[in-house]
Amino acid sequence: MVVTTETADLVRLVQTFATEVVAPRVAGYDAAERLPRDILEQMRDLGLFGGTVPEELGGAGLDHVTYAAVIEAMSTVDHCLGVLMSMPSALVGSGLLAHGTPEQQKTWLVPLASGEIFGAAGVTEPQSGSDVAAMETTYRRDGDGFVIHGAKTWITNIDIASFVVTFATVDRSRGRDGVSAFVIPIDTPGLTTAPFADKLGFRPLCSGEVSLDEVRVGPDALLGTEGQGYRIAMAAVERGRLSVAARAVGMAQGCLDDCVRYSRERVVGGTAIADHQLTRAKLAQMAVEIQAARLLVRDCAAAMDAGSRARTEASMAKLYASDVAQRVATEAVQIHGAYGVSPEFRVGRAYRDAKVFQLVEGTNEVHRLLLARSLLGPNR
Repeated sequence: MVVTTETADLVRLVQTFATEVVAPRVAGYDAAERLPRDILEQMRDLGLFGGTVPEELGGAGLDHVTYAAVIEAMSTVDHCLGVLMSMPSALVGSGLLAHGTPEQQKTWLVPLASGEIFGAAGVTEPQSGSDVAAMETTYRRDGDGFVIHGAKTWITNIDIASFVVTFATVDRSRGRDGVSAFVIPIDTPGLTTAPFADKLGFRPLCSGEVSLDEVRVGPDALLGTEGQGYRIAMAAVERGRLSVAARAVGMAQGCLDDCVRYSRERVVGGTAIADHQLTRAKLAQMAVEIQAARLLVRDCAAAMDAGSRARTEASMAKLYASDVAQRVATEAVQIHGAYGVSPEFRVGRAYRDAKVFQLVEGTNEVHRLLLARSLLGPNR
């Protein structure tokens, strides 16, 4: 796959920013469980939130291959910032791009893509989990507006989001055909948030519960038409999975880079551990798996650039890349030995985060089922 000069220059820009600005501070804000607003402001000034959103709507107009590459570059240092880079192009922004009215795009998508505001996507529920069609959040008509009642959980960005793109059903018996999508300002009466503290991983991202207690919204809150909600959610999911896979590859690459450096410097019994055959075998295996995951990410991105929804490619990339990240992070801690659990080294943080990668955007068990269904047919 040919990498253009523009892509290479943008990747280098992100790598430099990540190394010089983010790396010295990431351990501190991970411990504090809060993303520094000044770093987000610098990213805004560099245009790093624009992603695949067209330039006329405030975005960077990137193709998906470049988009994945820059997210990977940031994620070698901090994948949580990669999450915010992905949101205008994925779960939060893609529905607005494909189905939003000009007014909705002007109000929400343009400032989102330019980094002036942030958003959240309220899909997961306490009971339904990955089964979006089984959601319990409901809505009803009220004049020309709507009243929404229910709860979403594990929703990211609730501390800095200006709005939430969320989903509700008019009638649970209708399954996916009853689901509609809504754009709701975060300060709407009846909408409350409750952050989860002291998470295992992804600590700088504020995730928690969004409660919708008889939330009243006008007709301008409806995204697309009634009954399109499930389709809007699923169309966004593939781009979210591409982002997760790119971030997992970036984090794994960061672990490998640290292990190469550490193994050269760490001397035990007068010999650098890099000179031990077992260490070399571990490094080689890590490098092969990371490159294989990277190629799956590029394949998925290229399919999207060709106009495909890329459902199978996205599941493969997310499944494999997140499993690779978990294996690589585990080996990274092993290579670092006791220092692997020290906050002085970032591989311990990667080890915690790697487990979460296997859970977000559909657990890896769900992706195995989806891939098997694509091979065997839906009736098996």
